[in-house]
Amino acid sequence: MVSFIGRRLCQALFVLLIISVVSFVIQDNLGDPVRQMVGQSVSLQERAALQQELGLNDPLLQQYGRFLMGALQGDLGMSYYYKQPTLDVIVSRLPATLELSFCALLLVIILATPLGVIAAIHPKSLLSRAVLFISTLGLSIPIFIVAVFLMYFFAIEWRVLPSFGRGETTSFLGLWQTGLFNKDGLRHLLLPSFSLAFVLTPIFIRLIRAEMQDVLQSDFIRYAWSKGISAPRIYFLHALKNTMLPVITVGGIQAGTLVAYTILTESIFQWPGMGLLFMEAVTRVDVPLISAYLMVVGVIFVVTNTLVDVVYSMVNPRVRIPGYSA
Repeated sequence: MVSFIGRRLCQALFVLLIISVVSFVIQDNLGDPVRQMVGQSVSLQERAALQQELGLNDPLLQQYGRFLMGALQGDLGMSYYYKQPTLDVIVSRLPATLELSFCALLLVIILATPLGVIAAIHPKSLLSRAVLFISTLGLSIPIFIVAVFLMYFFAIEWRVLPSFGRGETTSFLGLWQTGLFNKDGLRHLLLPSFSLAFVLTPIFIRLIRAEMQDVLQSDFIRYAWSKGISAPRIYFLHALKNTMLPVITVGGIQAGTLVAYTILTESIFQWPGMGLLFMEAVTRVDVPLISAYLMVVGVIFVVTNTLVDVVYSMVNPRVRIPGYSA
């Protein structure tokens, strides 16, 4: 177990190192940082002096070493636009993205679990066929089209939900502002959450359906039927419980993927999270903020995937057997 966790941690550190190289290359090649900082009115001599002061004339390897040391200390540079440390800017937007991702995952669980179970229990019924058709549709339609349609009908045509912004927020334990505890915040949260959930729900419906159909053919399920256990208990306790392991694994990975998916959703609904911040940074050519965003998102992905691997290895020891693929 210790060696397995050690291997996973080494792999995670290697991936983080690759991400830092990519972030540094982007920061080093997207425009002239001196020009972004001082504009056009500064003389060439002053620009050269500032370039020397910032260490931009140093060898590339030395610059990367300085960048890596700063990243290890939580220093990812200063934003050109906000004139603040990039990490502080990103952390200020992180709660909004986490809130949106959490609500989207909650909707996925509420919708996908019963629909996946129904599709597995009655695979040839009209309802199951309709569920599979809708899930195929969900996998085929890009998220921005779903978001635009939801906005058009619910915000423009029917005018029942707001089309942009985060709405009213309240303080949660004095740590961050959230809209989860008031009506206006929840109304603003519905459309972007459903947009994200619409993309992820079909994946989980099909996964639950496939896994549960396999479990229903198992010997212990046949034994449960022979003992006269009720159908709801067999389906929702014995079968569903043994289906959840791969579902939880994929869910943990998708939780990290949501951070990337929120870029389009937040841009369309003007949700003030990390995704919208990244798009604004690209528009403003705020290179340090772009680089810092890639680092933070990379860390979220790596940490999430590593935790999923470790938890899976605790629940299912076979993943630690040499040559076994988890």
